[in-house]
Formats: sequence, structure tokens, C-alpha cells
Amino acid sequence: MAKKKDKAVPEQPAGPRPKPRLRVHYEEAIVPALREKFGYDNPMRIPRPTKVVLNMGMGRATQNPKLLEGALADLATITGQKPVKTLAKKSISNFKIRQGMAIGARVTLRGERMWEFLDRFINLALPRLRDFRGVPAKFSGSGDYTLGLKDQMVFPEIDYDKVDAPRGMNLTIVTTARNDEESRELLKLMGMPFRR
Repeated sequence: MAKKKDKAVPEQPAGPRPKPRLRVHYEEAIVPALREKFGYDNPMRIPRPTKVVLNMGMGRATQNPKLLEGALADLATITGQKPVKTLAKKSISNFKIRQGMAIGARVTLRGERMWEFLDRFINLALPRLRDFRGVPAKFSGSGDYTLGLKDQMVFPEIDYDKVDAPRGMNLTIVTTARNDEESRELLKLMGMPFRR
């Protein structure tokens, strides 16, 4: 009886994965700058991003379910994480929506994926916006920042040939900042290009 050959198993790199570039920049440059500007005595008070939420509302998905599948695929490609469907909380007859229908998709990024996504978004995706002059400096009042994008093609991961329709999305960066001033300074030091 002949022995079966062992399948070649790809080798995993030894040791821990390197930290994302933006996180290293945050720890080495941004934390000292924030501590100097705002005079924090406790290191836990220094603002930091906690999560990034990408949300696509697909109201037309009630008539055409394939639109939702495209949105899920696009979000998975952009973030590297499987998105979840958002369901209607209540029925609205004027929009032909029943409670429990899938009407959107969303992804919540935390940890290393969040840092890597923020780095790609700030340095690669934002400069690809047409007629880009900076992002608006309007904050929520609680230190979080929300930005709307008109289509998903600003992300370099999206293949132009496979896009069936442009889809807008909202991107929310949730921080531990106590007010908008701290959050604005944090994002500015991370490289977010605010309008003057």
C-alpha cells in the first residue's frame, strides 16, 4: 500500500504580526503631541479611535435584491471583513418596506483592521475623490466624526469593471475624545485633510 504524500502547508511567519503603520505613528508622535497640547495627566484620557463603522443604505433593495448582494460584496472587498445586513425596524407603506426586510449593509472595524483601514482611507482613498479640497470639519458634538461618500470607487480595492452601480456610504469614526476640539486635533494629527 502506497503512502499518501503530505500536502504542503504554507508556513506562518514566526512571531507576532507587525503593528499597523498608523498605530505606530499614533503611539510615537500623536500621543505626545496631544498630551502636550491638552495637558493630560492620565494616559487613559488621551483620545484614540475605538471603531470605524461603514454603512450602506440600500432602499432600492426591496425591489431588486441583487443590489444588496453587490453592496455586501463591495463592503467585504473594501474592509476585508464580512458585512451584516441591516433590517428595517418598522414597516413604512409609502416606501414599500415591511418590518424585517433587508435594506442595507454595515461593517464595524476594531483593532488592527481599524488602524489598517484608516491608514488606507486617509492616504489612498481620500486623495482619489474628484475635485477634492478636503473633508468638512463638522463633528457630532460628542467627538465622533461622520463622513458621506458618493460612490465606492474611491477605494483602490474596487475593480472598475465589476461595478454594476455606484453606491454611496457613510463612514463613522468613533473616538474616546470628550469633545469635538480633541477629536478634530486627533484626526488632524492622523492625517485627515480638513477644509480650511
